[in-house]
Amino acid sequence: MKLLVTGGAGFIGSHLCERLLADGHEVVCFDNFCDYYDPAIKEANLEHALANERFTLVRGDLRRSEDLAALFAGHCFDVVVHLAAMAGVRPSIEDPALYYAVNVTGTMNLLEACRTHETERFVFASSSSVYGNNRKVPFAEDDNVDFPISPYAATKKACELMCNAWHHLHGISMAVLRFFTVYGPRQRPDLAIHKFARLMLNGEEIPVYGDGSTRRDYTYVDDILQGITAAIDYVREGHRYEIFNLGESQTISLSQMIATLEKTLGVEAKLRRLPTQPGDVEQTFADISKSRRALDYNPQTRFDEGVGKFVNWLRNRHV
Repeated sequence: MKLLVTGGAGFIGSHLCERLLADGHEVVCFDNFCDYYDPAIKEANLEHALANERFTLVRGDLRRSEDLAALFAGHCFDVVVHLAAMAGVRPSIEDPALYYAVNVTGTMNLLEACRTHETERFVFASSSSVYGNNRKVPFAEDDNVDFPISPYAATKKACELMCNAWHHLHGISMAVLRFFTVYGPRQRPDLAIHKFARLMLNGEEIPVYGDGSTRRDYTYVDDILQGITAAIDYVREGHRYEIFNLGESQTISLSQMIATLEKTLGVEAKLRRLPTQPGDVEQTFADISKSRRALDYNPQTRFDEGVGKFVNWLRNRHV
C-alpha cells in the first residue's frame, strides 16, 4: 500500500513510518516541524526512514489547504493515518486558538482533501483525554465523553465527531484510536517520563504536581504500533466507523512511575512539590476488550520493561 502519515516526524509517527516501511509499504510523511519542541529532534527521528527509497518526506502545514492540495495531487493514498496535532494539555489552556486551528481546522482540511481525492480509508489518533474525569473505570469507548476538561481534549472530541460526519456523508471508512499515555524511545522531551529521567540524571529537581496519586495507563510505543497497524487493516475491510482504546489496561500512579525511574536509573529523585495543574485528569485506565476482539490488539510490554528500554535509549542518545 501507499500510506500518508501526518505528523510522521514525531515520536509515534516516526516509529510508525519505520514499521510500515519494514512491512514493505510506501510511506509519505507530512510534517511542518513546528517548534513546540526542538525541530532538530524530529529531523533526527527520521534518520532511518530517509534512507529508505520507499519513503518520501513532504514539509507542509495542515492549516494551509493549498499544502494539502499539492500533497494529494502528487500522490494517490490507500490509507491516511492522521497523527499530526498540537499536543499537551497545559499548553492548550494558554493558547486554545492555536490548538483549535491545528487540531480542528487542520483535521477538517485533511478530511476534505480525502473527500476531494477519493481517499476512503482514514485512521485518526485521538486521546484518552476525551474521557475527562470519568468516574467509571476502566474507560470504555461507549462512555460519555461530553465533559472534556481542557481545550486539547475538546479539540480531540471535536475531531472524532468530524470523522463520524465525513464517514456518514462521504463514505470514508474510519478508525478512531484513543491513545493512553504513550512512552518509549523518542518520547517527546516535555512528557513526564522523558523530562523526569533527564532531570534526575542531571541531579536536578523534578516538578511533581499534586500528591503523587494521579494515575496513568502508560502504553509502550511498540504496543501502540501494533494497534495502529491493525486499525489500518480494519479500515481496509469495509465501510465502517469505530472508536478503539489503545492502552495497556493497567494504571500506574505518579509516585510509582517516579519509583520505577529511580530503580531503573539508579538515581534518587529530588522532588519539587507543586499544586495540581488545571486540565490534568485524575486517572486514565483503558478498557481494551473491544480492541482485543476487533483488532486482535494484545499489548505485551510491562511498565518496568518499557521504562528500561526507554532509559537505554536515553543514555545512548541524549545523556
